[in-house]
Amino acid sequence: MDNYDEFNALDEGIEPGGLRNKDDIKVLICYLLKTIETSVTREQIGDIMQDQGIANYFEAMDAISDLLSNGSITSNYVDEKELLSVTDIGRSAVISLEKDLPRTVREKAVKSAIKFLTLERNERENDVKIVPVDGGYTISFTMKDRDTTLMELSMFVGDKDQAEKLKSNFIEDPARVYSSILASLMIN
Repeated sequence: MDNYDEFNALDEGIEPGGLRNKDDIKVLICYLLKTIETSVTREQIGDIMQDQGIANYFEAMDAISDLLSNGSITSNYVDEKELLSVTDIGRSAVISLEKDLPRTVREKAVKSAIKFLTLERNERENDVKIVPVDGGYTISFTMKDRDTTLMELSMFVGDKDQAEKLKSNFIEDPARVYSSILASLMIN
């Protein structure tokens, strides 16, 4: 029989196997911050929870507030962005409670976090510009490795949707795009 304490969180947007208990959501957030070993924003945690239907967005935001209040996580501002990280209190809680979370939920959360952090890094490290021109759009891709420009490519597309799709695919995996172009050009 289900009891109220077991399922006490909103379940809108939650996939089967997702978290429906407020304490589980708090443990998962601490687990995630401990595992990825980097600070993230509230929005990123919300995106991670929603991406795989792991937990309700509003429950995740409430959990963050509770964790900040009880000292399990802390926030620091960098470039006007609030970044969250786990404290020793949160790490201790995770060590004793992480096994109570389903393994699939932990794996989905980490996989989603890596995906979002990679996309953010790719967007920060690579440049894509979409410029309207007669009859369509020019989209320009620039891929850099620190101070070295590895690739500059401009192309014409017929509409804004195509340009946005190309931008999204490039940002998703710029190294794949670069490798594909290089391989195509190296064919004898």
